[in-house]
Amino acid sequence: MILVTGATGALGQLVVERLARRDDVLIGTRSPEQVPAGLPVRRIDFDDPASLADGFAGVDTLLLISAGYGEDDVVIARHGAAIEAASIAGIGHIVYTSLSAAGDHLAYALAHRWTERRLREGAAGWTILRNGLYAELLATLASVVDGRITAPLGDGRLAAVAREDLADAAVRVVTDISAHAGRTYELVGEQAVGGADLAAALTKDGGSAVSYEPGTLAQAREVFAAFGLAPFQVPMLVSTYSSIANGFMSDTEGDLRTLLGKAPRSVLDVIAGALSPVAGVPSS
Repeated sequence: MILVTGATGALGQLVVERLARRDDVLIGTRSPEQVPAGLPVRRIDFDDPASLADGFAGVDTLLLISAGYGEDDVVIARHGAAIEAASIAGIGHIVYTSLSAAGDHLAYALAHRWTERRLREGAAGWTILRNGLYAELLATLASVVDGRITAPLGDGRLAAVAREDLADAAVRVVTDISAHAGRTYELVGEQAVGGADLAAALTKDGGSAVSYEPGTLAQAREVFAAFGLAPFQVPMLVSTYSSIANGFMSDTEGDLRTLLGKAPRSVLDVIAGALSPVAGVPSS
C-alpha cells in the first residue's frame, strides 16, 4: 500500500491525479474534506503526531511530501514525527521530496538536509527526490506589472522544473520502489532561464513588449513585507532571489530526463502560461 502525504498541496494533487485509478494508494492530508469523494483518504497531520499511528497503519511505501511551510524547528519536528511514526508502523520505504543540491544557499535548505540525514540513519529503505525550484514559482516571483518584470534576478538564471514533471517522477519511483532504493535524484530543469529570457518569451508570444528591469533585494523585501507575510517567509523569498541572481541555481546537470524516460516539459512554456499580470505571492 502506498500513502501520499500532503495530498491537497500543489504537488500532492498532481501525484494523486496520476495514482487515482490504482487500488493500492491512500491519500493523506490534514484536510480530508478537500479530497474528492470516492478516494481513500486518511487524516495525516504532522502537527498532531497522534494522528499518524492510525494514518500509517498497513502502509508499505510512504511518499513524504515536504511539509516545508514553517520555521526550521517546526518543519524538522513535522518530518521527525512522520519518520518516527513510519518506523513504528513498519513502513518499509520512504520517498522524500527534498531540495536540489544547488539549493543549499536558500534559507529553507536546512530542514531538507536534516530530513535526508534522518532518513539515511533510519531502518526503513529510502529514496530522495531532490526537486529543483518550480517553474511555477519563478512565474510568481517574476510577475509582470505594467509591462515590466522587476524581480531582482540580476543576470542570474534558474534551472527551473515543471511541477508536473516532478509529479511524474515521484509516481515512477513510488510505483517501482525496488528500482530506486537508496538513490538520491537531482531533479532540476534542463534549461536555465532568467528575467531577460522571460521578458523575451512573453514579448514574442503576447505581442505587447515586456521589459526586464531588475529591482533590488531591499525593494523586494519591502513588497513582500507589505503583503503581511509571516516573518519566516520574507527571508525565504529574498534568499531565493539572491541565490538565483548570484548564479547558484543555474546548474542543469541532473537525473530528470532519465527518471522520466522522456524530455522534460518546456520551462519557458510553463512559465509563460503561468505568469500573471499583477504581482503575487508564491504558494507552497
